[in-house]
Amino acid sequence: MNDVSFFTAGDGTRIAYRLDGPADAPVLALSNSIGTTMAMWDGQISPLTRRFRVLRHDTRGHGASAVPVGAYSLDRLGRDVLELLDALGIERAHLLGLSLGGLIGQWLGVHAPERLGKLVLSNTAAHLGPARQWDERIAAVLQAPDMKDTAEIFLANWFPPAMLQAGGPVVDAFRAMLLATDRRGLAGAWAAVRDTDLRRTIALIQAPTLVIAGRDDTVTSLAHGEQIAATVPGARLVVLPAVHLSNIEHPQTFAAMVLDFLAEA
Repeated sequence: MNDVSFFTAGDGTRIAYRLDGPADAPVLALSNSIGTTMAMWDGQISPLTRRFRVLRHDTRGHGASAVPVGAYSLDRLGRDVLELLDALGIERAHLLGLSLGGLIGQWLGVHAPERLGKLVLSNTAAHLGPARQWDERIAAVLQAPDMKDTAEIFLANWFPPAMLQAGGPVVDAFRAMLLATDRRGLAGAWAAVRDTDLRRTIALIQAPTLVIAGRDDTVTSLAHGEQIAATVPGARLVVLPAVHLSNIEHPQTFAAMVLDFLAEA
């Protein structure tokens, strides 16, 4: 990808990031789903950069970022975002996170409220148990010869059957992202999901919050979105007729909803 830059996090991990949009516009940070790169937001960059300076990064273990070995923590993933903002001299930003990115957004809302404007949490959950299922997935992916089977499982959970069966460039692009993902990075990120339970603490979030849920999401269900919206003070819930990647199934509607929410006084 062109125009990708790098910074080094406090623990020495090299993180890839990219800035798009007017230099004097308010900053909107995007945080991606597990198993993807910052390219998952490509379809939203054009509308979002009309109003915002958009900051994307590859979560550690993914894309062009380094792949530390071992379990990652949500605390470390959240601090990667804070340290990136510090490195760029950005005091405050809105944040949009999907799936794992939404978990990171919740952590930031609880632990760094002074750094956030508004918060958009898409297709995510405050807790995804039990821990044993994540241990099994971590062991399986680390023992597998490659990412082929894991990639197909992800795709089946991300897209509606008709879209998956039709194939095409969108599905192919996400398959390529998954196949290129380092299994150690995936395992590390799964460990962060395994060890996270924000069901009570997200009641401390002060940022105005929009929760986007997928009606047919089998990864982070509608019930998960409803739980977040019921717990975060003043949060609003919007449900899209989508599976897990709402921004991919409904790119124009998704971007319009985000922009409308961020524009509100």
